[in-house]
Amino acid sequence: MKHFTDPYDLEAPFEPRACLKEELARRYNPCVTKRTAMNKLNAWIRHNPELYRRLYDEGPEGKNDIAFSLRQVRLLVEYLGEP
Repeated sequence: MKHFTDPYDLEAPFEPRACLKEELARRYNPCVTKRTAMNKLNAWIRHNPELYRRLYDEGPEGKNDIAFSLRQVRLLVEYLGEP
C-alpha cells in the first residue's frame, strides 16, 4: 500500500510530482513566508530565459496556473536542483 505524505511537510523526502506552485516554492525557500518564497521562485524562473521558455512555451501549462505539472517540476529540478 502506498503511503501519502502531507504535501506541506518540508521534512519529507522530495519526490517529483505535480504540485501547487506555493508548495514547491516553500520547499526551495522553507525559512521565509509563502509570498516571499513565491517571489524568489518566480524571480529565478524569470531570470533564466531558457527555463521560462521550456516551462511555459513548450507545453499546455500557463504561467498563471496555480500548480506545476509533473513535466514542469522535472524541468525545475533539472535547472535549479532538487529542493
